[in-house]
Amino acid sequence: MSRSRFIRAAALTAAVITAVAGCSGGSSGDSTEATTVNWWTWSPDQAIAYQQCVPAFEKANPNIKVKITNYNVSDYFTKLTSGFVSGDAPDAFMNSVTFLQSYAGQGQLLPLDDYIAKDKLDLGQYAIGAEGWKYKDGKQYALPMDWATGALYYNKDLLAKAGYTDKDVASLNWTYDGGGTLWKMVKHLTVDAAGKRGDQPGFNANTVKSYGLGNIESTGDPFGQNAWGWLLPNDGVNIPDKQQWATVFNYNDPKVVKSVQLVRTLANDGFTPKLNQFTTANSQQLGSGKVAMAVGGTWEAATYAGLKNTKIGTAPLPAGADGKRALMTNANGNNMWAGSKHPDQTWKWVKYQESEECQTTAAKYNASLFPSIAASMKALSDQQTAKGVDFSVFNNYLTSGELVPCPIYNNGAALTNAMIPQFEAYFTNKADESIFPKLQEQSRTLLAEEK
Repeated sequence: MSRSRFIRAAALTAAVITAVAGCSGGSSGDSTEATTVNWWTWSPDQAIAYQQCVPAFEKANPNIKVKITNYNVSDYFTKLTSGFVSGDAPDAFMNSVTFLQSYAGQGQLLPLDDYIAKDKLDLGQYAIGAEGWKYKDGKQYALPMDWATGALYYNKDLLAKAGYTDKDVASLNWTYDGGGTLWKMVKHLTVDAAGKRGDQPGFNANTVKSYGLGNIESTGDPFGQNAWGWLLPNDGVNIPDKQQWATVFNYNDPKVVKSVQLVRTLANDGFTPKLNQFTTANSQQLGSGKVAMAVGGTWEAATYAGLKNTKIGTAPLPAGADGKRALMTNANGNNMWAGSKHPDQTWKWVKYQESEECQTTAAKYNASLFPSIAASMKALSDQQTAKGVDFSVFNNYLTSGELVPCPIYNNGAALTNAMIPQFEAYFTNKADESIFPKLQEQSRTLLAEEK
């Protein structure tokens, strides 16, 4: 992956969630001595959610104990790499597709094909598809654990005051050559200190009281996921030259340039906050009325729904000019370490983790986890509806065929580190459009490197 959900976890301290601690044992499933399977994640939400699956698994597999460890994302991948070198990496772990190429290329990941074939595991149960976790050798190196994309969250009272209905928000579109009806709504929702709206004469961009949209200049990865990157595919704008193992990122494509220009102009003209203007989260800005709408992650749905004293609505991301959506999504993968001393027991845990029973249990316990299995997602949606929280938008995403997997590419960490500062310079007006051809050529070089 992409690092689209790393930011939220980065501020959280390391925690260890341990099932009944068993003795470390060998690889034989018939041994009377319990084998401990170690599984790592950087997500506290996932650690807590999947912990709920451990009792049922251990009851069915009395000779296997499971230890779940959650590390702060800032340390997580460094610890993994150190474990590969020292020979004490976890038996299985949650992974971002950003690191698929490097880990698989180094021989650190165990191909799952033989296990999948032996147990006749149906990969069709994963609504977002398992293809994204195949490496160049054609082997399956992970099973998808979850999925995430973006949505529009909005302050219902502020939109009603501006004359908009829930239906209006749900039917928005976005275009790279003008912003579509989304941009028009954002401008009308922006209000200055004198009560002038952004599309009215006399509007003062220097005294904005409430912005139409939360900041979308976020630069969490080379595609701007969590922000502007969610909008582009909806109007047919693609940065990679191909979905898997791209050879260049077409940053200098006029459609890409115009799209990113639009985002910067929206902030420069006072309709969204500037990059790093606020220190509070978009959800807090929405709750306080500082912004009327926010583009946020699906994993934030429970947070937005839980805002007190504020009526929050949820709508799908805007469609493209043709009325269709292409929502960039991603799935964290469940990998097995090639150096595990007990791969058979580890596979049993991974397979159970990826079952409908476990995913439903985990998702119902922590609604920020959107399970990759469609039936489990439906169960979560039904549960939240019964609680008065509308998850229908997200379930519709999964059943509509609108989700597009996040691109897979070489050298993800280096690309992220190279691109983010340059986009930040552009969004803070320290760089101009001359960066786009440079970014494109730089991507070509980095994508060709095998890391």
